[in-house]
Amino acid sequence: MNLLIDTHILLWAAFEPRRLPRDAHDRLMDPDTRLWFSAVSIWEVAIKRGLDRPDFRIDPGPLRAGLLANEYSELALEGRHCLGLGTLPGLHADPFDRMLIVQAAAQGMALLTADSKIAQYGGPALLVT
Repeated sequence: MNLLIDTHILLWAAFEPRRLPRDAHDRLMDPDTRLWFSAVSIWEVAIKRGLDRPDFRIDPGPLRAGLLANEYSELALEGRHCLGLGTLPGLHADPFDRMLIVQAAAQGMALLTADSKIAQYGGPALLVT
């Protein structure tokens, strides 16, 4: 299974593993699952860190390097991913989360999330609590 990991779960896995829901931990540790992170998540961390948000004090460079070192695959943002935004219902206002949803759908991946707003989209969203 190919699993795209949303930004908060990436941050929890890397820096606060005790915050991971048990189901998320189990899925991240499954040897039959290929783990992916999106360039959109690195962009989100960089933007929100620049805004001095307390929940995004992470340096995106070492975060990306650590994910790659731990055998996560990186999903680049492509124009074809952006096309899906035009048909996505307005259930969630966060542009980064919206892009992760359309990327997962375009790539045929599940999007692992703990965000109930993302889960409202159904389709690729896989809610863990």
